[in-house]
Amino acid sequence: MLKILRFGLGFMVGAALMTPMIAAAQPETPPVPQPRIERPSSTATDAALANPGTENASGTIKGTADTPTANAADGNILDAGTKPGQGVGPIASPPQPISLSAKIVENSPTIREGLVWRVFATKTDESGQLPMLFKSEDATASLSLPAGEYVVHVAYGRSQASDTLKVVAGPNFKTVILDSGALRLRGAVSSDISIPADQLSFDIYTSGLDEERVPVALDVPENTMIHLNAGTYNVVSRWGKTNASVRADLRVEPGQLTDATLFHRAAQISFKLVSKAGGEAIADVEWSVKDSSRKTIFSKLGAFPVVILSQGDYEVIAKVGNDVYNRAFQVQPGAPREIEVLTTVY
Repeated sequence: MLKILRFGLGFMVGAALMTPMIAAAQPETPPVPQPRIERPSSTATDAALANPGTENASGTIKGTADTPTANAADGNILDAGTKPGQGVGPIASPPQPISLSAKIVENSPTIREGLVWRVFATKTDESGQLPMLFKSEDATASLSLPAGEYVVHVAYGRSQASDTLKVVAGPNFKTVILDSGALRLRGAVSSDISIPADQLSFDIYTSGLDEERVPVALDVPENTMIHLNAGTYNVVSRWGKTNASVRADLRVEPGQLTDATLFHRAAQISFKLVSKAGGEAIADVEWSVKDSSRKTIFSKLGAFPVVILSQGDYEVIAKVGNDVYNRAFQVQPGAPREIEVLTTVY
């Protein structure tokens, strides 16, 4: 039985504390999270951003070139109609100063670190991409562009947002609202049996049917805070490398940190081959473990193999030279357990 705990904890954005929350239990089939993307009215821009999965985890917009076509601070913009080899033509209007900032939610403090900014033209080039005019990792980005309309994209961890940037004569200030939260994951066997952090990993996917899920963050360490767009995510916790895993749907709320502990119905099992109960382990043993379907799920050479197995029925086989010994056993969630295989029984 899977148990999920959520606790309301505030978390820091730069030096700003966000509001604590208690995350409620979610229905079995939660809504699929959608990235928050405000699209400009330009038809060309809409076409370039219309492809599902437009923004990936790195913050790059598909249908865009990830190398600035010119120095935005100098106002040297390569128009989509410029032919290769023609160079950059003169700019009709002088560049105007722009300052970009971002917030988690509307009433939160400005984010002070961890942002990646990209500014794109709204016209696609001959390859069908939106030329990138500017990129910065400053929390408050400063640039200059001629008056006109552009697309601004900002990434904060795995959360991201796009919006229209309208530049007019004089100073321009743009604040993008990410509408994001954060998720922090832990794993355990029970409330009093923890799991070593180096044995755990987490994969985060968009919610939905198996074939519809898209990876958002893979192999995430335990107790790591991941910034995500608000929405529901499917999380898989893996304990060890064999078959111990648990899956849950978790909701990320705007401006909130969701703390979740996923409980594994599994245990750590060690084996040893002995000539009598409690005796000394025999060395150089070829070990294998079969599950209830007779599939081999673990093999190891040595005297004291250790494996993490999910709850169920198994058979362990120990081979020394031409001699083969076996024993059926059952795994229940709990503390580490040792299984002895006796040579004198066979």
